[in-house]
Amino acid sequence: MLNLPRGTRDFTPEEMEKRRHVQKTMTSTFKSFGYEEIQTPTFENLELFTAKSGVTIINELYSFKDKGNRELALRPELTAPAIRFYVEKLQMEPKPLKLFYFGNCFRYDRPQKGRYREFWQFGCELIGTSTSEALAELIALAYHSLKKTGLLNIKLHIGHLSLLDQKVDETLGLKKPPLSEFHPGGQVWKNEMFRLIDKEDLGGVINKFKAAGATEERITMFTDVLNYSSLDELKKIGFKQELEQELERFEKIIMLLSEFGVVKDNSIKMGIARGLDYYKGIVFEIDAPVLGSEKQLCGGGEYNLVKLFGGKDTPTAGFAIGFDRTLLALEIEKYEFPVTKIQVYIIPVKEETIKESIKIAQNLRKVGILTDIDLLRRGIGKSLKYANAKSAKYAIILGPDELEKDSVTLRNMKTGDQELLKIKDIISRLKKIL
Repeated sequence: MLNLPRGTRDFTPEEMEKRRHVQKTMTSTFKSFGYEEIQTPTFENLELFTAKSGVTIINELYSFKDKGNRELALRPELTAPAIRFYVEKLQMEPKPLKLFYFGNCFRYDRPQKGRYREFWQFGCELIGTSTSEALAELIALAYHSLKKTGLLNIKLHIGHLSLLDQKVDETLGLKKPPLSEFHPGGQVWKNEMFRLIDKEDLGGVINKFKAAGATEERITMFTDVLNYSSLDELKKIGFKQELEQELERFEKIIMLLSEFGVVKDNSIKMGIARGLDYYKGIVFEIDAPVLGSEKQLCGGGEYNLVKLFGGKDTPTAGFAIGFDRTLLALEIEKYEFPVTKIQVYIIPVKEETIKESIKIAQNLRKVGILTDIDLLRRGIGKSLKYANAKSAKYAIILGPDELEKDSVTLRNMKTGDQELLKIKDIISRLKKIL
């Protein structure tokens, strides 16, 4: 017997019903904020992802060479393809550009609860503006996209990498950037530090500062900053003059979130570091506490990728939602997904009634009534049993006697009540009672 590959899944009709419901809800939310949908290829040039995340990401990719010896990879995420698409074809479009997408992604990762080798992402990119209202709207979109799925308990956390970066320099005692990227305070060193912060590895953060020669007092001051959860605390510690404007913008964004309907379930969290060197400025995450340790549903913020991919530098921000984890959180919270069932099941009793039964089925489908028809030429009893198993609301029975009278027998599957109905009256009758 052939089995499906490790880290992938098959979805039953019931599961697909749930997934399409959540997908439709999220799509509707994105469109209500003025975002337009795009789609990019399932595979891209390998260089697209190594340019964004470094060559070490190759170990996490499904990469291969095609018959033309070109190095390709199945997409591990959707931000890089979206920005590649923008640089290649959309740079001259009016700004801001609001783009969203939904698709499957692939990572050669260890499968675990809520984490698969093939997974799905919802996400968006906001290109061409970095005003406080633009960032507030972006964060609000992420929040409402999850809230409108039916999730009861989500937590929004917002941080700021530029402010955090200054505190790293102060902890190291740096007054100017070091010359070497590997030097304490250099970009490579900071990338490693930010990854530790992002993983909430406080011991690793402290050890890395100690190894760089930072004093105990400064390290303690820095770890205290990681625990700050309010603007008042941030204002008290002070920042360089060029960052005071960023702090003011940060405050405006927090203030504007309430205008966008995000009035609770949010807090400042300076420990959000994203762990990727192309992020800058505002960053945010949304968690579902019900998921335990693997609780993050959404992550995003401001970043620099357009110039890296050969485009003209412009403000960009976005986020990605883990679609599979969102479904899992809804299921754990016992969300009642709406169920779409067959409304009418048609039973041709004899072969001579099949043609008219098909005609009735097609007429019902044309007016939007969900209709199925017996295709196995079963008897009435077995057909009614099948209709009941499929939760059909009504059955239409068409035998030779009914056909002779240009009529059908309409049966209420819940009560068992039946009525003789003219064929020409079927649609009007069903519209009235469905």
